[in-house]
Amino acid sequence: MWSTAQYRQLVRASGWYDLIVTAAFVTPWSFLALHGLMQQWSQAFNLPGDLPPFAPMHLLMVNLMGSIVCVWSVLRIRDPQLAFGRYDAAGRLLFSTWQIYALVHGGTALIGVILFFELAWAVAQLWPVRGEQRAIPGPA
Repeated sequence: MWSTAQYRQLVRASGWYDLIVTAAFVTPWSFLALHGLMQQWSQAFNLPGDLPPFAPMHLLMVNLMGSIVCVWSVLRIRDPQLAFGRYDAAGRLLFSTWQIYALVHGGTALIGVILFFELAWAVAQLWPVRGEQRAIPGPA
């Protein structure tokens, strides 16, 4: 069970993790550099699955995702609330679902590394917090 102070540190740490991991997704140039690096890793480790080239619409989706994740990361770094940690865990479970879907449909095995961390952060942020309000507030 987390204390409130520990949980706030966890939420802040998950924000830093996301910011560091996702920063390269924010611009087409930084993502294309990362994409090239991921292709090299995939080939060097002879990983199964495809890492296809990205067309402009793919880049747009990557850049939109990177931008919103970075904004969400900064919010959690600056204000690591319990509610933000719970919402972040829900988002990680959604991301994990689509990562599993991609893996099943031939996506690169590099996704598995990210999937591991997404699930680890989700479990950590869903862990009980001492003194957490259990009841759902109703109308006043």
